[in-house]
Amino acid sequence: MKKIAIGSDHVGYELKPTIIDYLKELGYEVKDFGTYSTERTDYPIYGKKVGEVVASGEYDLGIVICGTGVGISLAANKVPGIRAVVCSEPYSAQLSKMHNNTNILAFGSRVVGPELAKMIVKTWLDATFVGGRHARRVDELGAIEDRDNKEFENIEYSQSDKYIDKN
Repeated sequence: MKKIAIGSDHVGYELKPTIIDYLKELGYEVKDFGTYSTERTDYPIYGKKVGEVVASGEYDLGIVICGTGVGISLAANKVPGIRAVVCSEPYSAQLSKMHNNTNILAFGSRVVGPELAKMIVKTWLDATFVGGRHARRVDELGAIEDRDNKEFENIEYSQSDKYIDKN
């Protein structure tokens, strides 16, 4: 059974129980990393918490919710190894997993309602990373995170989408 970490700020708090219940209906183990009320709080706290437990491997995937999904996804993306995506519709959610192997899904409770949020979640969870040329690109994202990694600097691309190692 896959384990999913979920977190939100105060704006995403009211949508979060709907998503937690839905994830449990789908058969996932879910842990809520806060916030636990509508009292004003800061989204970076919860984006970071969810990002850290996903990056560590303690949880397989994460879902984060704030007003737009943008701020909390930015916070999660600051954690090395995280590829968080903000989605307001299912198509982007599907392709983000297929092409970018995203491991955290973000959306905004002021942008999507409960039913659309569930559609986005289901589509994202059902999608599978296709690998191939996309695997190289995901590896390049990791190389960008590693500021000391010279490998990314030594790659150029031709118009035919074949990479050329300059070394």
